[in-house]
Amino acid sequence: MTIPVEISYNGNHLKVNGEGEIGVVMHTHPPIDESVEAYPFSQWFTDDGRETGSNDLKVDGSTTPQSFYIEALEDKDIFIKSLSIRISDNGARLNLFGAISALTNGISFKYKNNAIGEVVIQDEIKTNLDLVRLGHQTPAVGSGSDAFRADVSGSGADSYLIVLDMEETFGFPWGLRLVKGTKDRLIFEVNDNITAIDAFDIKGFGIQL
Repeated sequence: MTIPVEISYNGNHLKVNGEGEIGVVMHTHPPIDESVEAYPFSQWFTDDGRETGSNDLKVDGSTTPQSFYIEALEDKDIFIKSLSIRISDNGARLNLFGAISALTNGISFKYKNNAIGEVVIQDEIKTNLDLVRLGHQTPAVGSGSDAFRADVSGSGADSYLIVLDMEETFGFPWGLRLVKGTKDRLIFEVNDNITAIDAFDIKGFGIQL
């Protein structure tokens, strides 16, 4: 037995076609009457988790590990969609960290929240190649010893610019959520002395709502 059902709104009726399909109309503009508005979010990974902290990861973490992170806000949810990692050092090669020898302990990449505790996403990041492997969306430029390395003329610091996309890597279409009012964190932990390299910093991008 079939029960006829009509769905309408403001005099506009939903139509079901002959094969049971429903037509969809693509508008030329995004929704403009959303009750929840999303805004851009970007922040460096810092030593206090806030914009006020230091974003210079060139620290000595050989005795006491040094953490740089983005932490949840009190009043807004954060969805981190991508990370931009820069490591620069004159003479950098894939088998080195910057231009210094491969690290002994390495950098740890972690996620932490109250529900599941601490999750180690990637441990023992010891070389530039390890960073490139972490970032699936890193542009494949150059070849041989110059692979993935930004072209810096003269005596400038040779740079690797790593891109980590949360949807591509973990399947999060909106990014990794840091729930407002919690201690949720995304963390990079330095476990060696890397003060000798020229530059090392990381920035997160996404939305807040």
